[in-house]
Amino acid sequence: MKKNNQQSSDDRDNSVNSKLSRRDFLKNTSLATAGFYIVPRHVLGGTGYTAPSDTLYIAAVGTGGEGRSDINHFAKSGNAKIAYLCDVDDRRSAGARKAFPDAHYYNDWRKIFDKESGNFDAVSVSIPDHNHAIVALNAMKRGKHVYVQKPLTHDIYETSILVKAAQKYNVVTQMGDQGASSDGIRTMKEWRDAGIIGDIKEAWCWTNRPIWPQGIPWPTHHEKVPKGLKWNLWLGTAQDADYHEAFVPQRWRGFWPFGTGSVGDMACHIVGPVFKVVKGLTFPDEVSTSVSTVVKEPKRRTNWGIEVNYTKSAPVSSSSHLKFTLDNGKEFKVHWMDGGIQPERPDELEPDQVMGNGGNGALFIGTDGKFMCSTYGHNPRLLPVSMTNEVKVPKKYPRVPNGSEGHWKQWVDAAIAGDESMCDSPFVGYAEHLVPSVLLVNLAIRSFQYQEPRKNKNGKV
Repeated sequence: MKKNNQQSSDDRDNSVNSKLSRRDFLKNTSLATAGFYIVPRHVLGGTGYTAPSDTLYIAAVGTGGEGRSDINHFAKSGNAKIAYLCDVDDRRSAGARKAFPDAHYYNDWRKIFDKESGNFDAVSVSIPDHNHAIVALNAMKRGKHVYVQKPLTHDIYETSILVKAAQKYNVVTQMGDQGASSDGIRTMKEWRDAGIIGDIKEAWCWTNRPIWPQGIPWPTHHEKVPKGLKWNLWLGTAQDADYHEAFVPQRWRGFWPFGTGSVGDMACHIVGPVFKVVKGLTFPDEVSTSVSTVVKEPKRRTNWGIEVNYTKSAPVSSSSHLKFTLDNGKEFKVHWMDGGIQPERPDELEPDQVMGNGGNGALFIGTDGKFMCSTYGHNPRLLPVSMTNEVKVPKKYPRVPNGSEGHWKQWVDAAIAGDESMCDSPFVGYAEHLVPSVLLVNLAIRSFQYQEPRKNKNGKV
């Protein structure tokens, strides 16, 4: 492959990104399916040479932040090659382009899919939430295996679409929820099977997120798009909006048109272990929520502020409660808290011991006891903590090599083998239940935020 560090393939193309209409973005997606090339080992020769059939060639859509982390993990797996890099921001992609100089670089994922489909096997999607589904769906339609960052989709309906596509096109899927591969989750499942805390009846989950601005107004003034950022491509499927530095990088998480707030960022890592440990969790029967509001000082000085509701921004904090009916007919509750809110401290904890890892964690309540874990299901502990080393339970669930750090290689190996059963967080059977459940929390939050349009005395909005 030719080295291409300075100029993207898009920039050399006759079609200029700035001339692509937003209508074209939504419509211009080829649905043709193409296979990948397999060259016999004897043609290439050489003892120890890894044939293309033993290597997963990946097109990485999104190269900064989580994208860069994903790319690095794939590269370390030993049997994957980063063949294509795609990012709408030349500034954010600079590090990845330098690290993988042989990878062809594009700004528009559609052009990779249309022009290069025969030259890669799989797609990694690590971009803002609102564009996950369209990229993943088009990749699967072409027969490509997909790795999609949590929370998989921006909306509940999109989850259903991706699950059906995974089944239809028979590709290997994995959500970027590395905790699903952790040793801690397996340990807690072994405690469950041994009945250490009896029947688990509820779980409390919490996070210190957001660590980005939330509960803020939508920017009203226009700013110049920075050089190197293809803003229309960044918007993708979202409604048209002027560029503002309040959105990028990463701060898009707090705005509903692009992100999914604290819930979308952390629930898969914290509620995910609950779905792994508790048998029979599918979809909640009901969800309720309480949401914080913001008090704004009025222009005219008074003793009181004005409560405001910024409907395009996720709240500063929220507390939500989900009720499930398990497969055995019993009720199960999941409680979610963000913005630094935490559940009541268990009596079994000593004063110098933290819940979870402090800012994040999950607490499982059983009929005969309790246990807790940190983010990703790490560091599981029975309560009181002294019991953790005293209780000996046989290991019955195979561990993933390197635990949660092996999550990326797990998908690579599964894609090469064509066996999704090797994956810990596939779309079908896992993400299809977890993702809609946590996104229902956002639906409850947004219903709280919803305001009827104001009408004048003539009845007009």
